[in-house]
Amino acid sequence: MIDLTVLYDLVPLLIPCDCLEARFMQQALIGLVLLAPMAAAMGVQVVNFRMAFFADAISHSAFTGVAIGMLTSLNPRLTMPAFGLLIGLGIIAVQRRSALSSDTVIGVFFSALIAFGLAVVSRDASLARDMQRFLYGDILTIGDGEIRWLLLLFVAIMIFQAWGFNRMLYIGISPILAKAHRLRVAAYQYTYAALLSLVVIFSVWAVGVLLVTALLIVPAATARNLTRTAGGMFWWALLVSVTSAVAGLLVSAQPWARTATGATVILFSFCWFVVSLIANIFSKDHFS
Repeated sequence: MIDLTVLYDLVPLLIPCDCLEARFMQQALIGLVLLAPMAAAMGVQVVNFRMAFFADAISHSAFTGVAIGMLTSLNPRLTMPAFGLLIGLGIIAVQRRSALSSDTVIGVFFSALIAFGLAVVSRDASLARDMQRFLYGDILTIGDGEIRWLLLLFVAIMIFQAWGFNRMLYIGISPILAKAHRLRVAAYQYTYAALLSLVVIFSVWAVGVLLVTALLIVPAATARNLTRTAGGMFWWALLVSVTSAVAGLLVSAQPWARTATGATVILFSFCWFVVSLIANIFSKDHFS
């Protein structure tokens, strides 16, 4: 079992802020600092491969996964990632074996997920009330168990990105050409879909179903405005995501703000995007 006490004790030392003296705030900060760069790293490929609709479908599978957990008296924090992982792999499997376009396959899954989730929730009015917290998210409720899972997922994603970043770019440009050069295209696609599905599901806890896609694509879109290289885009996305996560949590905890943490994080990311857009326009005008 990973001892998290050392991490918690480091938080007020690194960021001396009164609001971070509480343990639940320390847990929220560590959770966001782990989750935000994972979402940004995977978001680079989401933007480059135009997979925002895929991420949106997975986020809505969380809604159905929670409903199934509540209906079957299982822990929703287990049924949600399990169901999301199943859906993510299922979408990739159908895409690879079907002549339909990617958007069509994802749209079919998306519609079925929403319909199934609503059908389950409609059976019990109390479920609808419990589901609202998953629509908006609440990182302040994260616990030691979730942080340990995030640590493991963080290591897995960073290893995958270090090993497969360039290979994934190659596959995104031309899967046929990548396969001709003996890249295991299917293995990379399934692994990426599985990791992205888990990141999306964990992100639901932080920002809710409604804002998950923004957590993935806004830092990556900002990074694309700031650099033209794939490597630069990766590191800029990480910087934007981490600074937005920390600033969003600290501001949302202030008495004069009292805003939802997830929404505040996304607003800071959007401020980064606006700055990057202005900088991009200015640089084009300057060199034109």
